[in-house]
Amino acid sequence: MQRRPLLAAAAALPFLGLGARAHAAEVIPSLAMFIPAAPGGGWDGLGRAIEHVGVGAGLVGRCQFENLPGGAGTVGLARFITSRRGRADSLFVCGASVVGSAIASKSPVSLKDVVPVARLTEEAAVIVVPASSEFRDIRHFAEALRQEPRGIPIAGAGGGTVDHVALGLLLQALGRKPLEAQFVSFPGGGATQSAVIGAQVKAAVAGWGEFSEQVAAGRVRALATTGARRLHPDVPTLRESGYDVTATNWRGLFAAPGVAEEARRRLVAFAEALHATPAWTETLRKRGWDDAFLTGEAFSAFIAKDQADTEGVLKALGLA
Repeated sequence: MQRRPLLAAAAALPFLGLGARAHAAEVIPSLAMFIPAAPGGGWDGLGRAIEHVGVGAGLVGRCQFENLPGGAGTVGLARFITSRRGRADSLFVCGASVVGSAIASKSPVSLKDVVPVARLTEEAAVIVVPASSEFRDIRHFAEALRQEPRGIPIAGAGGGTVDHVALGLLLQALGRKPLEAQFVSFPGGGATQSAVIGAQVKAAVAGWGEFSEQVAAGRVRALATTGARRLHPDVPTLRESGYDVTATNWRGLFAAPGVAEEARRRLVAFAEALHATPAWTETLRKRGWDDAFLTGEAFSAFIAKDQADTEGVLKALGLA
């Protein structure tokens, strides 16, 4: 577990001058951001982006981060539920992968145990290989995977996550069983990056934002993405490459159980004001994230449907 308090970069600005910049949202002096994964991954990246934009827009004074990896988010979820109950200043950053991992591991806790605040982003995954890999393109990789899936160790987040589901769907499209994959689970994006760059694994499936800088620097080679559109001109989608696979990962914010309704509304207003800033729009563009903003009853209904849909997919793939 890592606790890293990050003081606001604009702390010298007096709060008195921030009201207009906050788009009528109440300025929150401090937010405790709980990230159920190690630093460097997609959830951590979203939390840091929220801090950067929120502080810069005068919506929050400072953010304090706590990272607790394990169980593809379920360990952190359990800790958040027990340690932050009723706290109005706490936000849990997670997304689709917690839904899947809770189902696959039969976790006693799920997103049903926390309070929905806002869905913020959606992101496709990317299949990457080490820069020195023999796999030059997705077709070469897919053919090797079809012939001997157990001979290609592939890194990703834990069982039931979007990474795992995307790999399972690809194997299914190749006529193999998803359980035949040699899926190697890592506790966060940073560890996954190190494993691929160091050629400890043959490939990885992870969020595009977790590897876009490594791709640009030439440290890894991107073979294909799992979304409906290209995120890089030189990286095709699986679907346009001939594999009927589409999988994306939503991410968002949740409040602690037992939080007062007034506090929940204040956190929703913070998310709405954050989403309205030009800086957030620019962040989405730079990170390759799609805008998936949703709050209120619509977000709650989305989560319920996502849980049902994910359970169906995992059972169909033999992963739950």
